[in-house]
Amino acid sequence: MPTFLPLAAAMSAFYQTDLYAKILEWDTNILLNLQNNVRSDFWDPIMKAITHSMDKGLFFIVLAVLLLIIPKTRKAGLCAAISLVFSLIVCNGILKNVFDRIRPYEVIDGLKCIVKLADDASFPSGHTSGAFAPAIAILLAADKKYKGFAFVGVLYAALVGFTRLYVGIHYPTDVIAGALVATIFAIPAYFIGSKIYDALAKKFKKRKKAK
Repeated sequence: MPTFLPLAAAMSAFYQTDLYAKILEWDTNILLNLQNNVRSDFWDPIMKAITHSMDKGLFFIVLAVLLLIIPKTRKAGLCAAISLVFSLIVCNGILKNVFDRIRPYEVIDGLKCIVKLADDASFPSGHTSGAFAPAIAILLAADKKYKGFAFVGVLYAALVGFTRLYVGIHYPTDVIAGALVATIFAIPAYFIGSKIYDALAKKFKKRKKAK
């Protein structure tokens, strides 16, 4: 996109620096270690299933809808839905275009990706962002008695991030950035969702009293 060209050019120059070479070396060591020492016939289908559960944000889209249906969890569901929109716009729509990072399996000799190859940029991880954003938003919005369940969502998001490394489709720095960025915009998503929910709840109560 033309709007991002100056920033994309700056990132292209950064990819030629010694600092990036060190970052890439760190990423490479982790990915090859996972491939050579952790991957197995037992874990492969499990990790693939987990990573595919976040294709198109599926898992948390379904969860957000379920939370919206249940009256006691509607606030959390609304916050989750808003955070997913933020993730799509910021991570997939903006940052991937700016950083335009090549996928690891195209760069690292010997690294094999065991899922369908991606056709977009690598940085940051969209799957990780799409998992962490609603997970954090739900954790912030959940009532105290549901915080334990909400925290399980954060652990699931972390597992999704790990699977992106396991299958060889993302660098570790992609996943770390995806989680950090998602956590940052999950906070305004929570505040916006809370304001909307409270306003709608107040309006509904007034209508109920009027009847």
